[in-house]
Amino acid sequence: MSTPVVVLDRGNNTTCTINLHGCTIVSWRVNNQEQLFVSKRSVFDGKKPIRGGIPFVFPIFGGPMGPGPMPQHGFARIARWSLEKGPDRLHTGDVEAIFSLTESDMTRSMWNCSFKVSYRLILREKELHMNVVVFNPSKEVPFSFNLLFHTYFKCPDVRRCQVTGLAGCTFIDKTREPPNTYQECRDVVTINEWTDRIYTHTPPEHIITNVVSGRKMRIQKYNFPDTVIWNPWDKAKDIPDFGDDEYPNMICVESGTVSNPATVMPGGCFEASQVLQVM
Repeated sequence: MSTPVVVLDRGNNTTCTINLHGCTIVSWRVNNQEQLFVSKRSVFDGKKPIRGGIPFVFPIFGGPMGPGPMPQHGFARIARWSLEKGPDRLHTGDVEAIFSLTESDMTRSMWNCSFKVSYRLILREKELHMNVVVFNPSKEVPFSFNLLFHTYFKCPDVRRCQVTGLAGCTFIDKTREPPNTYQECRDVVTINEWTDRIYTHTPPEHIITNVVSGRKMRIQKYNFPDTVIWNPWDKAKDIPDFGDDEYPNMICVESGTVSNPATVMPGGCFEASQVLQVM
């Protein structure tokens, strides 16, 4: 059973398509050029996470947590979200929509918290604005969580991509056994092998070179202290919903709060955002 999608259409062949399964952004086209990678083997069954685009990782990052049935990267990317508002055209010509996720029997079976996530997207001419607010409606209980935009950028050859803004940052290398914390000494990060790194306390801007049509992509983030860089390389053959030969055509550069969870006090909220800009 396929899940409904919501399309933001700014005109001039600039669109953004959001699948309500996981509120996953499955397409972002600028002048008819697709900016995001989605695997040709991705499953759209309304149960499994969608492989590619921009999945929404919440409330955990990484493997299952604790004794409960929390799946990898949490439940937000496999939950059915609601379209709360829009799509609406703003006076600037940009298009906006707001999506939301609140607790349900499914989420409570994994994570016994009251919460509301509000996710606002604005499609501009060459930019995609993503704003998230996590609200704690409880009167007495705080909660902690991870949150990450697991962005898959499309590229002609990942070996030619360079990522700025990571020089001097500390990173956890998840391809190695602990102790696996290092410092990045390169001015730009390149990928030539299986890569899975959490860079901590990263600056608010990264630029990726040689994405679609050899262009650059600017990532600006607010209140996301970490940046994850991932490419499965030849490990792709172990991922059922990822083509063995697709890894050269994608790079994940992901903004989030993962190395230290964020905590929201009763009645409080957490807000963060990311802007993607085609340069």
